[in-house]
Amino acid sequence: MIDMHAHWRPAEFADALRARTTEPRIVRNQDGVEVLKTRMGEEPLANAFDEVDFHLARMDRQGVSTSVLSLLGSFCWIEAQPLDVSLRLCRLFNGGVSRLCQEHHGRFVAYAALSLVDMPAAAAELERALGLPGIVGAQVPGNAFLTRKDADAMRPVLEVANRHRAVGFIHNGPRPGDTYPKVPADTDNARRRNGTLDMQASLSSVMVTLCLTDYLVPYPDAKIHVHNLGGNIPYEVERMDHRSLLDTPQEELPSARFRRSKVYVDCNSFGPRAIAAAVSLYGADRIVCGTDGTEFGCEWTSKALADGQIGEEAREKILHGNAAAMLSHLAPLAPREHVAA
Repeated sequence: MIDMHAHWRPAEFADALRARTTEPRIVRNQDGVEVLKTRMGEEPLANAFDEVDFHLARMDRQGVSTSVLSLLGSFCWIEAQPLDVSLRLCRLFNGGVSRLCQEHHGRFVAYAALSLVDMPAAAAELERALGLPGIVGAQVPGNAFLTRKDADAMRPVLEVANRHRAVGFIHNGPRPGDTYPKVPADTDNARRRNGTLDMQASLSSVMVTLCLTDYLVPYPDAKIHVHNLGGNIPYEVERMDHRSLLDTPQEELPSARFRRSKVYVDCNSFGPRAIAAAVSLYGADRIVCGTDGTEFGCEWTSKALADGQIGEEAREKILHGNAAAMLSHLAPLAPREHVAA
């Protein structure tokens, strides 16, 4: 498996987290012990950062040959900090994951983090980062693509990605200044409402922007990756087609446009029925693996793909072939036989 959706919590951010006055931040608890404090609670520093040997051992157990690392967004929200802060931290992350890629040849490649408060600066940092070993593209927030008008601000970044044939990983998340999460913590079922209902609806809007407008036409060589099957589109497309036949019968059906677009989606967090629906809509050539970079995520995704009624050829493309085609010109990937049995 090539895992296209594996988040990373860098220990290099410890000092920056200690300096923060709002969560997430490192503080001393009532016992005088340093902990990482987030909206989810407190976590001992020993568990707060990712450790490479632990991660590699998990990859070997789960049959992951290469992990594509990206900054865990809620870990610091560095992209939305003032430019003098965010650019420094983005460069710290990009340099750190690049060194990780070099030290573990082919086992890791990475998406760069970009300061989003200044789009020319973001484009310049992507240009710089793509010259670093192992960097294959950049992670950008889903809220930047909720509408075509919103997405126009991201064109400088897409232009760099297109020129380098690099990948844009669109992950659910806020732009600087956005209210996030949308559902307050004191709302009933807030985690379900934010982590599933709103996230999937937002990703559906992202896919409508990318696939049902001409936004991506100027960027034929950029590879676009949206997580979680691109929202609810595999289940909503039949209604979308029905409404299209009623409202705009002269237009090409949305299902045909989704299938014809070149946007990739990963299967993170979904089971066999949803993956089969996505294969039916997008085609097996457009789906890659994603696990969130956790043991549970790998087990869940592996079982979902094994149980899905999609055929061996489609399964092989999703597990490895599609991602290899997206990435192999950008960075070395570990051979499949590298993974321990």
